[in-house]
Amino acid sequence: MVAAARELGADGVVGIDFDYEVLGETNGMMMVSVSGTAVKMVAG
Repeated sequence: MVAAARELGADGVVGIDFDYEVLGETNGMMMVSVSGTAVKMVAG
């Protein structure tokens, strides 16, 4: 996520959301999803 934000020219990532779900018949797998908003800091 940080690398993707840097590619966009962002200075940071805010509003990070972390989610997970257990999958499989015996709950042997875990799916993880993380998202956030890339931001550019500007002097005011």
